[in-house]
Amino acid sequence: MGDPVRPKAQHMTKSALAAAVRWHASWPAWLLGSLLAAYTVGLLLKGDAESELFDNVAATLTRWLPAIVCWLALLRVGRRRGEMILATAGITVNAVADSYFYFVVHNSGAPPFPSPADAGYLVFYTLMLGALGVLVHRQLRGLPRTVLLDCAVGASGTATLLVVMLGPLAESATDGPETLGGTIVTAYAVLDILLAAALAGLATSRGLFVGRRWMLLVTGLAVFTGADITYFLTDSGALSLPRAPLEIAWAGGLALIALWVHASGRPEGARSRAPLAGSALLMPGLATAAGLAVLILGTRTHVSTLAVVLAALTMTLATVPLAFRQRVLRHQARTDELTGLPNRRALYSEATVRLAAASGTGTALLLMDLDRFKEVNDSLGHDVGDRLLIQVGLRLTRQLGPGDLLSRLGGDEFAVLLARADPDDAVITAIVLRAAIAETFMLEGIALQTNVSIGIACYPDQGDDLGGLLRKADMAMYKAKSSRTGYHVYTSADDSDFGTRLRTLHELRVAIKTDQLVLHYQPKLELTTGEVRGVEALVRWNHPYRGLLQPGDFLSLVEEAGLMHEMTHVLLAQALDQAAVWMLRQIRLSISVNLSPSSLLDAALPERIASMLEARGLPASVLILEITEEYLMQDYDLARASLTRLRATGVRISIDDFGTGYSSLAYLRDLPIDELKLDRSFLTPMQDDPRAAALVASTIDLAHSLDLRMVAEGVETADALSELSLFGCDQAQGYFISRPVPAGELAAWLTARGASFRTEETEEDVHAAT
Repeated sequence: MGDPVRPKAQHMTKSALAAAVRWHASWPAWLLGSLLAAYTVGLLLKGDAESELFDNVAATLTRWLPAIVCWLALLRVGRRRGEMILATAGITVNAVADSYFYFVVHNSGAPPFPSPADAGYLVFYTLMLGALGVLVHRQLRGLPRTVLLDCAVGASGTATLLVVMLGPLAESATDGPETLGGTIVTAYAVLDILLAAALAGLATSRGLFVGRRWMLLVTGLAVFTGADITYFLTDSGALSLPRAPLEIAWAGGLALIALWVHASGRPEGARSRAPLAGSALLMPGLATAAGLAVLILGTRTHVSTLAVVLAALTMTLATVPLAFRQRVLRHQARTDELTGLPNRRALYSEATVRLAAASGTGTALLLMDLDRFKEVNDSLGHDVGDRLLIQVGLRLTRQLGPGDLLSRLGGDEFAVLLARADPDDAVITAIVLRAAIAETFMLEGIALQTNVSIGIACYPDQGDDLGGLLRKADMAMYKAKSSRTGYHVYTSADDSDFGTRLRTLHELRVAIKTDQLVLHYQPKLELTTGEVRGVEALVRWNHPYRGLLQPGDFLSLVEEAGLMHEMTHVLLAQALDQAAVWMLRQIRLSISVNLSPSSLLDAALPERIASMLEARGLPASVLILEITEEYLMQDYDLARASLTRLRATGVRISIDDFGTGYSSLAYLRDLPIDELKLDRSFLTPMQDDPRAAALVASTIDLAHSLDLRMVAEGVETADALSELSLFGCDQAQGYFISRPVPAGELAAWLTARGASFRTEETEEDVHAAT
């Protein structure tokens, strides 16, 4: 009786752990927020009244608590985060300086200026600029020059406005102060201007990884710097403002910076590359307008020299990107937007020069097309398909030499123009590229395996320009797809093969839409009773000119052309229509339908099958879906998820070609399957080889021990059928029993044979169907 309590205890443990993690992440925000709120309320209630305890102790506490939060975060991560060390040191130095100011300078009769507290404040600014420098250096690395120019425009424009606003302080910076006090005031002004300019530059950047952490830091510094600038303007008489709002702003800015340090000590979540504050295009425009306004103002009134210089610098930086605009546009016109690789236009432009230079040595063009890429888009979405293309581009790039040109032509087609290569070199490169792409891709938590078919055309033997090489490589690539060799070097025989393939592909599209694809049904014989309870539906193409075509003549082309989903839907509809007709005639047969691996990638397939069964009034057990064992081994987790969803609809699952996969048999225990189909390769040697017979018998016993039915396919002799019956096999099918035949011939065959049609469904299933 203790077992039922254990899951609840485990659930409570996980809940408690989750709550502890959430508290560990949020306690600084609650603590700092509560302190700031209490400090704000206290200042408002106190008003203009003097309170040494509140003014000194409460204010000092709002400085030291952020420092403590920072040190706790720093102890968690150690010394590996330079920006956290600088920010923690800055907040600590500021807390020391404020403590000295509140308890020593503020309480003295005539507060001295400058004092040691001013040195601490200046060090705070320097350390925070250093922390920003570390972050900017890390995040702006590798960004386009235009982005860096935008940052510079925003920073210089902001600095221009501040110099004008601070007026006398800026003048002292250019005229040269003669006293220590003047030097300190100038240093305050310069550091405030630098910090504000740095924040404006960050806000202008279009390339930073932005999230709540960055916003905490930038907002905290902006609030703190804004309070400092307001204080200087108030102290100089330009503004009239009580000190309480400034104290609240200083405390709030420090709290936000401390929260950023605390958050930076935890693992990062998802981040997005986006403008830091509002529109990234708005900031450069405003900065440019500010610079122009200052220059115009300088012609009518006195403006400091520093302000004029900064305004001129802003205008100069704003005009620099215009010189690069044409170059950027040309680059964009020759670059694939998704992968960043050269596009078709770039390939044509470069190929003319490269082919002319290679006339004496020769080169080769490799045209590549991903196998079954359309199914990835249809099943997992175009966003996953785009990420797959990006990763494919990166893998191909890593395998090529510095002189090779890789380009994306569009869709899932890539081309490589080798620097100097003969046919043998081209084949070696194709093998290397195929091996790189064959490795598993991880996308959206799903392991995907794909491959690439490569057509090779050599210059100058098979084309004297890029257009000719592309046509020949295209023919070779489709030859590689149809033959499943992976790569193929163009030969003259490919011309006729390519034309035939194009015609067949067009005819196949028409066939799917005009009911030229038909089903033949092969009976599955019950070996214990001699009855026929089920059939397997096998597709044929009733071609108007070439007669009845077998699956081997066209199924590979269906896969290559991405038509498998459409064909599967058509064939399922035909099979279920036939099952409904048989049910009306009191002929109750289950129908087995083969599903290709690509069909199982269709996320909507289970719902579609359930809807088709319901529309025809059929019980789900009438349908058996056959899956090849090879598919299970390609991606076990994906196969399990797909089969579980299919099995939930009530249909039965059969593993086709059982025994041909070199894998663990653990999937027989874990997967939701009902039936195994023993591959025909086991039956042929069974009569002459005792070991082969023993293997068949043990496989049948294994299936029965797992409560699975065993079906033997490819039975072609009476002796094989007899042995299978002795071994206890459940069902058998093969040419000895009957070839696959149309539905009409099957009914005649069953009647002539005197078969008994006994349903496998339960009474509830029959009642539901009728």
